[in-house]
Parts: sequence; structure tokens; C-alpha cells
Amino acid sequence: MFWTIVGALIVGCFIGPIARLILPGKQNISLPMTVLLGALGSLGGSAIYTFLTERDSTSAFHPLGFFIGIAVAIVLVLVYGMVTGKDDTHRRVRS
Repeated sequence: MFWTIVGALIVGCFIGPIARLILPGKQNISLPMTVLLGALGSLGGSAIYTFLTERDSTSAFHPLGFFIGIAVAIVLVLVYGMVTGKDDTHRRVRS
């Protein structure tokens, strides 16, 4: 369990920023929160992948779990922005 969390934090360093890059607009979220939401997305993606494929969670890395983790992290970033009021993705500046 400990190494699963450590692995999720490491992968979260990539998943969180990728999720924020995919979203339009600016999200006023700190780097530690981005990593935390990425780690939660990574854990969620791993859990969803394991549930859908009925594979052991200790098996090797699979890209589908990574992409599911990004999708979960995108949802978490959006929800965090709505809850805290730090979401600027819906505001567009017109020139």
C-alpha cells in the first residue's frame, strides 16, 4: 500500500500538469495541489482500470490506466476549481 501511494505521487507529478494543460483557460491551482489531484487521478485511474479489466493491481503499468488517470484528474481539477472558486476555464477574454 505504501509503494502504491508513492508511485501515485510520482505519476501524479505528470498526470496533474497534463490534465491542466488539456483544460482550456487558466486554473489558479498551486503546484502541490496539482500534484495531489494528479495523484488522486492516478489512483482513481488505476482503480477503474483494475475494476474494468479485473486484473491484479500489482501488475505492470498499462497505458490505458494512465489515460483513465488523466481523465479522472481532469474531473478533479474541474471540481476543485468549482468548489474553491478558483476556476477561470469558463471565462474567455474577447479581443
